[in-house]
Amino acid sequence: MLLHELVSATDAVASTSSRRAKIAALAGALSDLDADEIAPAIGFLVARPRQGRIGVGWRGLANLDVAHAAEPSLTVLDVDTALERLARSDGPGSVAARKGELDVLAGRATADEWDFVSRVIRGELRTGALEGVLLDAIAKAAGREAATVRRAAMLSGDLGETARLALTGSADDLAAVGLEVGRPVQPMLASTAATVSEALDVVGGEASVEYKLDGARIQVHRDGDDIRVYTRNLADITHRVPEIVAAVQALPARRVILDGETLSLDEDGGPRPFQDTMARFGTDGAAATLLRPWFFDILHLDGRDLIDEPLATRLDLLERIAGPARIPGIVTADSARAEEFSREALEAGHEGVMIKAVDSPYAAGRRGKSWVKVKPVLTYDLVVLAVEWGSGRRTGLLSNLHLGAIDPEGEFGEPGGFVMVGKTFKGLTDELLRWQTAHFPTIETHRSSYAVHVRPETVVEIAIDGVQRSTRYPGGVALRFARVKGYRPDKRPDEADTIQTLRALLRG
Repeated sequence: MLLHELVSATDAVASTSSRRAKIAALAGALSDLDADEIAPAIGFLVARPRQGRIGVGWRGLANLDVAHAAEPSLTVLDVDTALERLARSDGPGSVAARKGELDVLAGRATADEWDFVSRVIRGELRTGALEGVLLDAIAKAAGREAATVRRAAMLSGDLGETARLALTGSADDLAAVGLEVGRPVQPMLASTAATVSEALDVVGGEASVEYKLDGARIQVHRDGDDIRVYTRNLADITHRVPEIVAAVQALPARRVILDGETLSLDEDGGPRPFQDTMARFGTDGAAATLLRPWFFDILHLDGRDLIDEPLATRLDLLERIAGPARIPGIVTADSARAEEFSREALEAGHEGVMIKAVDSPYAAGRRGKSWVKVKPVLTYDLVVLAVEWGSGRRTGLLSNLHLGAIDPEGEFGEPGGFVMVGKTFKGLTDELLRWQTAHFPTIETHRSSYAVHVRPETVVEIAIDGVQRSTRYPGGVALRFARVKGYRPDKRPDEADTIQTLRALLRG
């Protein structure tokens, strides 16, 4: 397929707010792909090339001065091959080699094609073709059930491979995709409630009430002596957490998939700040700060897949396999008992509680109503859009953060874009100020007289006292008393909280 056909499809997607029209435009393009073009094309459409990071930043792209082609000739595979060469370019002379490769690619592309390719490389295509829309387009192009395609994508963790299987394989091939020990799956996500009683009403009936730790999500796979540890973004960090590997080796199971959290503890056994945990993720091998795993779910056990079984069954098996490493919890329908347990969690230094329907299956990759988190302080994951230079003691440092919530359907702007909801410099330590002053210029898009504007990819956890109506911001809502809890490098920008979630607080 010529690249310009894919570009035309994304232009059609970006020009409409109709989900049905987006699906139709993408399905039309997907139907014309050859088998070996499918995975690269899917990577382009979600601005995550299959090569991952290729060592080219916005400056490298902005500094190109190349005459573009007048007529389209590039194919999808041409671009994929060029990105492969860029990704492999390393060591002495790699900067010049990358520039030469970019010059050739840019010269072969038309202006519209190069705009598309450069946005794919930067990871900010932002056509409104979120993964949910693309999954429905894959189903339409392949003539498969959307639910089957979604399940395959969730369990395989590979959108490109799911598309290839749907478009070239049989319905049985697609339906056969299941859990595989050693292959991480997308984690189940939680909604948010302001109070324990509200969360119990949401899940209905009896619920598991568990400590909500201020830790990092992990997914652990064990196949005999082979143990792998993955982050919430499915990155393999096994070599960095030998203490977690050792803990799993001691469990009475040969083949198991566990979902949980990890955090570092202080000398008294209390939880350390989240940043201490994330710092360990960046350290290879043994370290002074040790991580302890806490598990709250089990997805597979010795040949038995468990994701479709009720939580009550999974918790019984989890208790048998990992009792001492299980996150503390109770099962109750009594609001007073749940409130009491929530207070116990807070007194132990944790964030709050998770409340889960005991009859719920494990819905990989979905944020539904079966899991609900309750924190006494409202916290939301937002994305940094720009950063202002500080003054006074902070002169020369990037300080005040411009914060955005994601708008999945484009209700207040571009579909899949971010709507600004406020600013804050509260809660920033000297260490964080130094870090963000070094970090944000590396993802800079442009500068104004007062701020560095950046690619919307850095997630930060913000505590607020609430929201208020605002005519200043397009979403009609502004944060009240926002302060930084910490950056969340374990989260992608598309996992940020939505503008609709924040607006719902106006009715709370």
